[in-house]
Amino acid sequence: LGFWSLGYGFAYGVSNGGNPFIGNDSFFLYDFQSGKYGLEFWFFQFAFAATGATIVSGAVAERTRMSAYLGYSTVLTMFVYPVVVHWQWSSQGWLSPFRTPGTPFLGVGMIDFAGCGAVHMVGGLSALLGAFFVGPRLGRFDAEGNVIDIPGHSATLQALGTFILWVGWYGFNPGSALGIIGLGKVVSLAAATTTIAAAAGAITNLALAKLILHNLDLLHTLNGALAGLVSITAGCATVDPWSAVPIGMVGACVYTAWASFVRNILKVDDVVDASAVHFACGAWGLISAALFSRQSHVQEAYGQSQYYGAFFGGGGELLACAVVGILSIIGWVVAIMAPFFLLLKQLNMLRSPPEHEEVGLDVSKHGGEAYPDYMARPPRENSHRSYHPPSGDSGTTPKSIAVQPATDEVRPVSEGETGD
Repeated sequence: LGFWSLGYGFAYGVSNGGNPFIGNDSFFLYDFQSGKYGLEFWFFQFAFAATGATIVSGAVAERTRMSAYLGYSTVLTMFVYPVVVHWQWSSQGWLSPFRTPGTPFLGVGMIDFAGCGAVHMVGGLSALLGAFFVGPRLGRFDAEGNVIDIPGHSATLQALGTFILWVGWYGFNPGSALGIIGLGKVVSLAAATTTIAAAAGAITNLALAKLILHNLDLLHTLNGALAGLVSITAGCATVDPWSAVPIGMVGACVYTAWASFVRNILKVDDVVDASAVHFACGAWGLISAALFSRQSHVQEAYGQSQYYGAFFGGGGELLACAVVGILSIIGWVVAIMAPFFLLLKQLNMLRSPPEHEEVGLDVSKHGGEAYPDYMARPPRENSHRSYHPPSGDSGTTPKSIAVQPATDEVRPVSEGETGD
């Protein structure tokens, strides 16, 4: 609803010639304008906006109020993300290579074919800010600040989720050509480089896990694939297939280094390493496109061949645009989202009470256990089904919860046992 009402207009509105910073029409899809496309263009762009917002949820999981999820999702899709989209993809944006009339920034604009900047950097940096302001999960760090591992519930679901994302990337990267007739080379190149970069990232992180953790860690391997996918997003249609290999490999290294920095130096509890996958690898993706873009591919995807990757003699204009774009996105997101999360924190609308976090938000807020096949506490006489807020309390900030504290015991529910 945020993107429908204001977001799309801020992203692509160009009434009366538009302006370089923000769109100014097509709000609520009134007098909808999308050039040669119809409402399918709005729907495609909505999917990108929703993706940018959902990146944040993984970083702040297990301790965040529902009001905060609704709030930041609205602000991101309605305002923060659309402004960056206008900069880099609209026909009037100051960073856009498609700027007409007028001259793109440094004569070329920023190459970001499918959203390293607008989607991944915006979502990933917002995730980092959200995780910082909401604070770590209970028990994530000990008294000395050392990290305490909190393993995920299901490696199977982690793997399934990664492959779902991988398949979805074929809609994002090749789909960003916005057509197939006459664009077959662009689409096929984007599909090939997307596949290769993901594989390179996965294998690299598998090797890093063996070297650093001394085991073949599945989670690191899966996030390596995602790191490769994010890293190739900007240049998927402008780099050679072989270039996707170093792009994915470096992306995996960037992910590993940034995740360690956030966890061990900043002491920020980013549950799924969203900022490492999306923000750090998104920035690398913009730089890699400026370095590896081949002249012939730039011509096919963007209709100009004067500027191309620095590694192939194309000069430094693309790299300069990428650096300026990265810094501008960081400044914009921090300027809006940091005060927003701080305001939520001051209004007590950001973090759930410790009692809710201890018992689990699925039980305390959503009326059921998310994982009914397993119990993290002994059977109890009073289950979540009989839980009620204390008398006189609305339930938003309860003083107590009538359940037994969680224990370290995890066991399957026996046959015939209800879990009550």
